[in-house]
Amino acid sequence: MGKFLYLCPEAAARGGGCQSNKVSMLFSLALILFLAGVAADWIHIRRHKRRQRPIGRWRMGWMMATDLLPVVIMAISLLSRDNGTRQMAVGMWLLWAWIATVAPRMACYLFRVVGLRRTGYVAAGLLTLLFLWGATRGRTRLHVSRVEVISDRIPEAFDGFRIVQISDLHVGTLVNPDRELQRLADSINALHPDAVFFTGDLVNIRASELDARMMQRLQRINGPVWSVIGNHDLGSYIKDSLHHPMEENLREVIARQQAMGWTVLQDTTVYLHRGTDSIALTGLGFDPALRKQRHDRHLPAPNLAEVFEGVPASLYSIVLVHIPQLWEQIIATGHGDMTLSGHVHSMQMKLRPWGRGWSPASWLYTRWSGRYDEGRHTLYINDGIGYVAYPMRLGAWPEITLITLKRCA
Repeated sequence: MGKFLYLCPEAAARGGGCQSNKVSMLFSLALILFLAGVAADWIHIRRHKRRQRPIGRWRMGWMMATDLLPVVIMAISLLSRDNGTRQMAVGMWLLWAWIATVAPRMACYLFRVVGLRRTGYVAAGLLTLLFLWGATRGRTRLHVSRVEVISDRIPEAFDGFRIVQISDLHVGTLVNPDRELQRLADSINALHPDAVFFTGDLVNIRASELDARMMQRLQRINGPVWSVIGNHDLGSYIKDSLHHPMEENLREVIARQQAMGWTVLQDTTVYLHRGTDSIALTGLGFDPALRKQRHDRHLPAPNLAEVFEGVPASLYSIVLVHIPQLWEQIIATGHGDMTLSGHVHSMQMKLRPWGRGWSPASWLYTRWSGRYDEGRHTLYINDGIGYVAYPMRLGAWPEITLITLKRCA
């Protein structure tokens, strides 16, 4: 399995990150939105009463029921012994239902406050349609990003080498895995890649999500596949860890990938050959100590030199790593001409009126989507295929990245 890259042990011992834990910020934001929704509905009901136009019982019941969906989700989580695939699906759809009902109401209320009642209805209707589209077509609409990486370090035999990167499948959350994985495999094969790189989070909670049916679909991908482990692959999110130990889950995730013919790189370097030319491919495993720091902007990596020990600096170097926050540390070693990452998903929401656009992910991450260049080094962060928390994608479409290596004189 290779060796793990243990980083910042003193921070892990504290149970926090090298910075403040960003998960608490996300929880606080969700709590604020929950309270804002309840307060907005209460104010709306009070206004109607003052105007002697009471809201009907059915409508009031619907408002209260949708407001309390986050409480229902939390109750299900607290009362269940384990967090199986079915429970996670129920939780995701309940969260989506909360977003898709409360957010349009709040938009309607805002317009009504400034006297634009009809505009508020239109805004609420458009938001509802947008969320419905994001949970259907937006969730499954594959987007191929085409990228050229040009360098004089690329060997002549690798000029025109075609790489497909995919990431963050989270197969346990897929609504229709047969159809979605079939479409994914067909789309990858149509690009005729020389190599396929997967950058982590194959499962969402546990190895059993990757069942024989899903493995069969993923085996349809033509050509060699190399992969690395993501934080969800560890098994650290399994609630019943007594019966499903993290180490056992990770071993099973790796074993099932190997059974599909994938090569899992755990702090390991292999060499890709064409004729007499070679390039180095290094895969970094996900350090379990980082699972509480996974959203921190900066992470120390004191043992990276050991991982790259013996890898010739003269070779063009490709690095696969799930979390993009290690990019600066990777290039500081003199390796990583191209680094491929995933993890962020652009938080499954992205406004794209220009270039990279904007996403709430920019609040947490310095680099969160697409291509970044620094000198001769390139980082590409794939937006992923699957989804977590809620089964919806808006702007941050499921992504396949086709990277073509180009040699320049």
